[in-house]
Amino acid sequence: MKIMVVVPTYNERQNIEELIPKVLGQVEGTEILVVDDGSPDGTGEYVDSVAAQDPRVHALHRPSKMGLGSAYVNGFRHALDAGADLIVQMDADFSHDPNVIPELVKRTETHDVVLGSRYITGANVVNWPLRRLFLSYFANVYTHIITGLPLRDSTGGYKCFRRNVLEALDLGSIRSDGYSFQIEVNFRCWRKGFSILEIPIVFVDRHSGTSKMSRRIVHEAMWLVWRLRLARIFQRT
Repeated sequence: MKIMVVVPTYNERQNIEELIPKVLGQVEGTEILVVDDGSPDGTGEYVDSVAAQDPRVHALHRPSKMGLGSAYVNGFRHALDAGADLIVQMDADFSHDPNVIPELVKRTETHDVVLGSRYITGANVVNWPLRRLFLSYFANVYTHIITGLPLRDSTGGYKCFRRNVLEALDLGSIRSDGYSFQIEVNFRCWRKGFSILEIPIVFVDRHSGTSKMSRRIVHEAMWLVWRLRLARIFQRT
């Protein structure tokens, strides 16, 4: 089985140096794809140097900071073209523990999509400011109420997909970013009837670097859920 871990980066040189060996050491057959948005700190160049020595490491270079959603879409397409059976998405900043990858992979034996959830029994969020925690938690409550999406953590970014799930989604039609991207992909998977399982994770605030969260991303997510609600009513998604 071929597992491709897709990791978007922008100025994550310090983190990616540590992350690559930890990811590759989890499950046999694992490869890593770093989708770098022209990081000024040399993240992409560093990944190239590692890839030249290790065929399990891949770099996808984009000319500038183009957004998390499109980075994942590009990464998913690359992973499918490379013949991946399972595709894992995760952040580069160690907020997602690489040691959870074996559990995500194992649970795809019985489910199509497995989500690392911050808001179910057994999960924990560490070192987040209280304001950020409330924002995230209530964003998920809001999403559930408006869209009907039966998830406790629809905005989390740690997931594992069977390849047939991503093949079934119209990736080219996804334009959302940040929180919105996570919500929209989960919603589309649910509406297509794929089985989704949430497993508890310990989410730790970023290892180093700067958060990419912005007010624009929050506003985009607020409006997206209403668009998804209408799409559900009119059976468009």
